[in-house]
Amino acid sequence: MSTEPVRLPAPSPVIDTNQDSDALIEERRARAAAPLERRDSRVTSVSALAFLAACAALQLALPGERHPSVALLALLIAGYAIASKVEFEVGIGSAIPTQLVFVPMLFLLPPAMVPLCVAIGLLLGNAATYLKRQEHPERALVVVASSWNAVGGALVIALAREPDASWSVWPILLAAVLAQFAFDFLGSAARAWVAFGITPKAHVRLMAWVYGVDLALTPIALLTAIVAEEQPLALIVVLPLLALLAFLAQERRHRIDHALELGHAYRGTAFLLGDVIEADDEYTGNHSREVVSLTLAVADRLGLSTRQRRSAELTALLHDVGKIRIPAEIINKPAALTAEERAVINTHTIEGERMLERVGGLLGEVGRLVRSCHERWDGQGYPDGIAGENIPLVARIVCCCATPTTR
Repeated sequence: MSTEPVRLPAPSPVIDTNQDSDALIEERRARAAAPLERRDSRVTSVSALAFLAACAALQLALPGERHPSVALLALLIAGYAIASKVEFEVGIGSAIPTQLVFVPMLFLLPPAMVPLCVAIGLLLGNAATYLKRQEHPERALVVVASSWNAVGGALVIALAREPDASWSVWPILLAAVLAQFAFDFLGSAARAWVAFGITPKAHVRLMAWVYGVDLALTPIALLTAIVAEEQPLALIVVLPLLALLAFLAQERRHRIDHALELGHAYRGTAFLLGDVIEADDEYTGNHSREVVSLTLAVADRLGLSTRQRRSAELTALLHDVGKIRIPAEIINKPAALTAEERAVINTHTIEGERMLERVGGLLGEVGRLVRSCHERWDGQGYPDGIAGENIPLVARIVCCCATPTTR
């Protein structure tokens, strides 16, 4: 299991846990090469030092009766390092199938040795990224601090007097896994709350998928441990499964990359259309930029999710895009508009929707919001005369922000 909360820009350190998964993943990737924020660095350092102290205390209090060979120790640590590189990105963190190696560690090593082996395996798995500067070396502290989950599982196995791996031991293993989750949650949730303002309740929701993956892999890991007690080399049977999971993780990463690229393309297209609006009508272009600034301020004050905020930004930018289709002599008329000319002007929201629907995707969704940006709460707006909460929230925000300077 692995999780690292996302850091948002100042002024607020609080993370928006309502962001869509792809947005969270993009932010997590963007900050990987940067050092830890000061407060995060302090919290993580304390957690990492406490973990090392706990490892030392376990060695003194529960030395264990097992005496694994150096070869077995190296095999388990290497297996954990390999498994840690199979990463399914999920929002603020990632799910990694290290459970396939962690459970055999519990039954093949002295329990007190397991947490330290987990930390070493994670560090080895991430060593290349530190050397290549793909991640800042300071983030090794996060790896050490995230090894707390191993302490919980090791304690349960030690207190159960180091049982041999068998199907009958499943109640003890279940207790070990639950302790693993509890220690992981306490460590990661404390860091997330103190350093990033993520409440424990929100952290549960964010980590549920990760814990589900670990729980699903536990029976397979127990079977591996049962076989490996007699033949340690049997541990290599997990390699084909890890290879399959690595392929699926890579496919997921490609999908996320494509989604992020597409999102940037839609955003770029929207700003290009904004430039076209300004070139066609300087007043409308300037007005749209002013509406964008005000709309984003309102969206932040209302605490909209990242998806809603993005829709609000693009809708504000393009709410008058349909005016490109309105004759210039009407748009630029210095005198008051006639009723017929006003009726033509009022068709610009429909024209804007049509234009954006042709682009499709995210801008197609924005087009439907653009259509409603001149509706009014009392139903006296245009083009459909809808009222109240029937008007999409984003369209209501943009309408209010555009009203003071609407022509």
